[in-house]
Amino acid sequence: MEIWRVNTRTRTLSREAVPPGWERLGGRGLIARILLDEVDARTDALGPGNKLLFCPGLLVGHMLSSTDRISIGGKSPLTGGVKESNAGGRTGLHMAYLGIHALILEDAPEEDLWWVLYLSSEGARWERADDLIGLGVYESAERLRARYGEKVAISLIGPGGEMRLKAAGIQNLDKDGIPSRIAARGGLGAVMGSKRLKAIVFDASGGKRPPIHDPQAFKEAQKEYTLALQAHPQTKTYHDFGTAAMAHMCNSFGGLPTRNFSSGQFEHVEAISGETLREFILKRGGQGDPSHACMAGCIIRCSNIFADENGKMVVSPLEYETIGLMGSNLGIGSLDVIARLNWQVNDLGLDSIEIGAALGVAAEGGLMRWGDGERALALLDEIRHGSELGRVLGNGALSTGQHLGVRRIPVVKGQAMSAYEPRAIKGTGITYATSPQGADHTAGLTIRAKVNHLDPSVQKPVSLTAQLNMAGYDTLGACIFAGFGYAAAPSPVVARLLRARYGWEVPDNVLQELGRETIRLEREFNRRAGFTSRDDRLPEWMKEEPLPPHNAVFDVPDEDLDSIFKEL
Repeated sequence: MEIWRVNTRTRTLSREAVPPGWERLGGRGLIARILLDEVDARTDALGPGNKLLFCPGLLVGHMLSSTDRISIGGKSPLTGGVKESNAGGRTGLHMAYLGIHALILEDAPEEDLWWVLYLSSEGARWERADDLIGLGVYESAERLRARYGEKVAISLIGPGGEMRLKAAGIQNLDKDGIPSRIAARGGLGAVMGSKRLKAIVFDASGGKRPPIHDPQAFKEAQKEYTLALQAHPQTKTYHDFGTAAMAHMCNSFGGLPTRNFSSGQFEHVEAISGETLREFILKRGGQGDPSHACMAGCIIRCSNIFADENGKMVVSPLEYETIGLMGSNLGIGSLDVIARLNWQVNDLGLDSIEIGAALGVAAEGGLMRWGDGERALALLDEIRHGSELGRVLGNGALSTGQHLGVRRIPVVKGQAMSAYEPRAIKGTGITYATSPQGADHTAGLTIRAKVNHLDPSVQKPVSLTAQLNMAGYDTLGACIFAGFGYAAAPSPVVARLLRARYGWEVPDNVLQELGRETIRLEREFNRRAGFTSRDDRLPEWMKEEPLPPHNAVFDVPDEDLDSIFKEL
């Protein structure tokens, strides 16, 4: 494996040996390590001093179910701190087959010319992207696949990234060639836009699977993991209903964000539930698929293809986070309307969580009525046209709230909260507050913990465990749902896989050790960027404003927030 370093000003590639301190890290952990080693934490996130990093996880490249994800990172223009955002699709697998331990994109062009960067076993090739500028993600991907072939992996930005909007993500092709797998959070699409890269094409046709130190031991560990994953009851739940299965569950806890986080239950939840989603897809037929895999070899198949009444694909996937932030959060109770909003946000290359939260704040500020899907679509058009209002919305919920003078802005460290209300699910509230990543459920979701989610006294260890595990999984390249199999396997299967893959001596609890190291590195980067304990807080209004139906406030003591990582 090598480090591929690309200078976007001189348009040159160098291929280097992996430094010893980077060898045992991948994905999220490696991003934090590289940022600490090479990026001034106080640099302008959209300036030449920032670096955009593509890092496959440690177990990527071997078709382990749900474990071929790509982590993309850099200093976040949204939070001002460390950022890692990961996605499924093809990119991680192709990078592993090319032998790329990390792709580092540095510096920035001096002229306003846009490029496609083509990477293969022969090196790098730069081609002008003039014909793609201004196009949405879907048309851009179609043209790129026609140019470079159906089998390549592509990471690309939409108009949001071109405009350097802070809600812009980086889209990746799924296994079927649809640009549907977005590294959404933190504005990394804006960083890619600052490098004047419209797309990166990874062509692994001349590559090969990464070597395995002990193939037999790896095969045995892989089998144990796969059987545990297949046997886990949550695998069937997510196979049948996808992430949308969470709608009813969150609503039952009083934790479904509704009308800009003013309530935890939505009266039309049945209409936007996972059960209704599956029913619609099966009834409509055609191109719809209720159980779709975003990565080759995934046995969970938690994704979906949502089709209209004629069976024609509208969007893939329609996820719970989008249903929550662009559905109940906006008072919209129609999956068809949410799917149209989702397509537009995807085509713009934006984070549906951040934009859904921004639209909720916009509704609070009087720019739309609750439940008005047509007005929400019109506001997305403002973003597409690059109007002043569109840029305010496209820069996220905090930008929108500050512009409109709204106090109820659901953000931490400048990043919008996911669709789990932290006053009702307080362990996740601790994660939102204390994660170096900003408000993000994938940094440590606690909703399945066997605790009273309204009791503030029991949440700290629950959040800590979830955060350590997820930082570990993100460093391996594993999907959040792969954790069901890794945790349920009868032996320490993560350690066995790493020993077999690399020949390393690692402890049985290596997952948690990777998580600890990753969070330590991230917190150090944020400290250098100027973050203090004051940044590890939820908004004050969440401590004061009771959330129906339980009339809960976020009352976890500040001492718990300040001490959660003291043993790291």
